[in-house]
Amino acid sequence: MNFKEFINKKPVKIVWKILLYGFAIFGFGIFSAWAIYELGLTNNRGMVDRNTRYLAKVSKEEQSNTNKGFVFRADDYLKLVALGKLYPHNAELIINGLRNSKNDVQFSQMIKACELYLKDNKEYNNQLSKGREVFGHSFVKGNATNVITWMNAPEWQALKESIIKDSAAINKAAKISGVEPRMIVGCLVGEQIRLFNSKREMYKKYLGPVKVLSVQSQFSFGVNGIKDFTAAQVESNLKDKNSPFYMGEKYEHILDYDSYVDDSIRIKRLVDYRDHTYSYIYTGCILHQTRNQWKRAGYDISNRPDVLFTLFNVGFSQSEPKPNPVCGGSHITVDGNIYTFGAIGFDFYYSGELADVFPYWEKRFIE
Repeated sequence: MNFKEFINKKPVKIVWKILLYGFAIFGFGIFSAWAIYELGLTNNRGMVDRNTRYLAKVSKEEQSNTNKGFVFRADDYLKLVALGKLYPHNAELIINGLRNSKNDVQFSQMIKACELYLKDNKEYNNQLSKGREVFGHSFVKGNATNVITWMNAPEWQALKESIIKDSAAINKAAKISGVEPRMIVGCLVGEQIRLFNSKREMYKKYLGPVKVLSVQSQFSFGVNGIKDFTAAQVESNLKDKNSPFYMGEKYEHILDYDSYVDDSIRIKRLVDYRDHTYSYIYTGCILHQTRNQWKRAGYDISNRPDVLFTLFNVGFSQSEPKPNPVCGGSHITVDGNIYTFGAIGFDFYYSGELADVFPYWEKRFIE
């Protein structure tokens, strides 16, 4: 019996067709995934956060308060006490953040970051109206409920421990890239919360119990989800003195390679499951370079962490210096509530969480 006769036998013919169609479908799937990635269809252009004007106002107030010293205004005292009665955990975080801070003008901003979630809270407003009576109220111990609602999710409790484990790598990367460590963590929080939400079952089984950060290895890479072409642009910006993103001679060689570099070596840097330092260095550079681009264009957004987090999320291609930048980015759903990447980072930055590990600097960028 020759091969042609064998293949034409009915059982063999059926199996043959199954294999043939299976390989065809598999090949089409691989090609489609490649095409979608190359065409940029996986990119999430995100959305403008609904509270962007409020976040802008809060951040701009910091700039106007700079160099005025550590001044607790009476209304800020009252707000802190009212917050302490309803959400003592947040009040204690703010006090701890100030205790560990090198920037004394953050107090009002930290209060206002919480007030974003208290606009319609009648009890909070009633407490403020009581004046001195409320002023003397002490914080109630044992109530760990956070006014920033997404911080009450179990993912955040596990993520905090994971971030603390990485504090040495984060602080090292911050020093190398000339960026306040807390800014790098703001990007990390946004990306990890997003991943926890999209991979909830994986979190329950693996990430939560062992308290480790999620490392991406497809399309975006590392703990902060950096694209390979974004990392390549970061490296190019470090060398190009004519680039608006240029960070200065001090930083030109911080990402040099020992030998010729190709994409696989760059990706290997980012996808290191044991040491995330390079992920944090690239993150710091993206923040630093984006800030430089805007500052050279006449718009200093050093005092707008919400905008910097947003621009980190949407990428260099959407970083266009202009007046009145907005907070936004990828939309993230946590426990049924929708947030934006920039707002998640803003919430963390001014929350006072982990301020003992990542204190506020007087300046966010080392010139």
